[in-house]
Amino acid sequence: MDNSVLLLGSMFAQRGGWSADNQFFDLIGSTSLLAHGLGVPVADASTGFTITAGGEYNIFVRTRNWTKYWSEAATPGIFEVVVDGKSVGVFGNEEPEWHWQRGVKLSLVAGEHNVVVHDLTGFDGRFDAILITQSDKCPKSDLESYKSLRKRLLKLPTAPKSAGSYDFVVVGGGVAGMCAAIAAARTGSRVALIQDRSVLGGNNSSEIRVGLGGRLNIGLYPSLGYLLNEFAPVTKGNARTADVYEDEKKLNAVLAERRITLFMGYRVTDVVKKDNKITSVVATDVMNHSRIRVSGRLFADCTGDANLGVLAGAEWSMGREAKSKYGEESAPEVADTMTMGASLQWYCLEDSVARPFPDIDWGLKLDEQSVQVVRRGQWYWEVGMRDDQIVDAERIRDYGMYVAYSNWAYLKNHYSKKEDYANSYLGWVSHVAGKRESRRIMGEFVLREQDLKNNVIYPDGSASTSWYIDQHYPDPENSLRFPGQEYLSCGHLDPMGFYPIPYRCFYSKDIPNMFMAGRDISVSHIALGTVRVMRTTAMMGEVVGMAATICRRRKCMPRDVYYSHLETLKQMMRRGVGRTDVPYTQIYTLIDTTAARSEEC
Repeated sequence: MDNSVLLLGSMFAQRGGWSADNQFFDLIGSTSLLAHGLGVPVADASTGFTITAGGEYNIFVRTRNWTKYWSEAATPGIFEVVVDGKSVGVFGNEEPEWHWQRGVKLSLVAGEHNVVVHDLTGFDGRFDAILITQSDKCPKSDLESYKSLRKRLLKLPTAPKSAGSYDFVVVGGGVAGMCAAIAAARTGSRVALIQDRSVLGGNNSSEIRVGLGGRLNIGLYPSLGYLLNEFAPVTKGNARTADVYEDEKKLNAVLAERRITLFMGYRVTDVVKKDNKITSVVATDVMNHSRIRVSGRLFADCTGDANLGVLAGAEWSMGREAKSKYGEESAPEVADTMTMGASLQWYCLEDSVARPFPDIDWGLKLDEQSVQVVRRGQWYWEVGMRDDQIVDAERIRDYGMYVAYSNWAYLKNHYSKKEDYANSYLGWVSHVAGKRESRRIMGEFVLREQDLKNNVIYPDGSASTSWYIDQHYPDPENSLRFPGQEYLSCGHLDPMGFYPIPYRCFYSKDIPNMFMAGRDISVSHIALGTVRVMRTTAMMGEVVGMAATICRRRKCMPRDVYYSHLETLKQMMRRGVGRTDVPYTQIYTLIDTTAARSEEC
């Protein structure tokens, strides 16, 4: 493709109102731009480019038709591409998978040119790249072909740039990863924290807006949890305004630690091993695809999806185990792939004048009985339970938006009491999925239902869980109305007391120098129901950070802490690493005992 030019959306000079969406970086190979305008077209994205030889050029746009999975009606996810003031076509209205869509051929002279991407609806049209080429052949749509094309046209370096060597490399910047990094740093370790998002906090960030659940400062080691209290939001709530989640407070907590080097906006895409130990990770800048190599002696997978562990070759599990696997009484007779789902939360706001919303024909078919008469989409707006939370992640996210728009359009345009919503408008719909469950890495010990219910205390019990065993299932009524396409869930709670999680759940049985903290630790599907809430995962991170420092001091591996240095870890857990001279604010959403579905959670 001589004289070809590849323009990545993530590298546009002006993104306008388009959102950079990198949550599916591994699936689609890049960061796309998303016109997330909640039904109002977003401002144009634009950039310049240079043609080295004049002639006839074809325009190809890498995009997809996001609603075609559920509707044959014309998709709303469309946008226009304009080159030097001339339209080259409308895109986003063909295939449901990522592909190259052909535009109008143009005659271009050598020199500087401009391209503008103009959103037409505000309903989540998306594109990844624009190819301007003299070749008439449409590029292949498979991921490897695309990566090869991009590497060649962007002239990306073959070797990653060294970003240093550390005692402890933490991958994932949710509350578990933050606590692991800070705990290790405060006990003397040099730490790298790698986060692929533009904010810290994971599900508790302003991107996803899930409130913290569970209790701190409980059980065998009541000093655990003061660390999270330092940077956690002071007020409760799911699906609230962005300020509630205090992103800046989280960032400042990490930046204040002089032994932490923060790599924000980098996705770990490769692992280097020697003697089955990780020696370094390769992380790719999610915006410009430059790469760095971060070396270390110890690593922690705090990604939630077990991304690091899978790249490293660790054994992992996903879905529900059969009853015969661990002898759990509540497990199904036959294993299956069902998981707890992802939530796409939303809320409306009020204006002093009427605010219209499009009467969409591409959405879910609702009526007076099936519409949800609410003003806030809470945790139980949950999708993807029957899908693969990794492979189908973008489709799961899209379905969450699809049902939110469908419900709102019905309330605004068809509901028998639509006058109650006349001045209401969508204030926020998340476009980042809040996951509960995906892959879990197998450790030296797998926590099971009977351990929790029988309160079996192991010698390496550490951070205590406080949430009941909270399993989510598709709402039965919603399943009847929308079989296989449920979007509401219900929680099933089994009461239990505070339970100290065995330290052996926090390191891989296969990768000797890799810890885990968060929802990807070594537990069964049922046991995940209590350990997955964020105050509990934060305390896991605190324990892992202290254990990493023991490994540094003793020149040992994570499993050696259990077999040879457990008393040292216990001493550190008794002290904790958090400050006790700051206001204690974590007194909300301590234990869920009802699984109540309320707009005010």
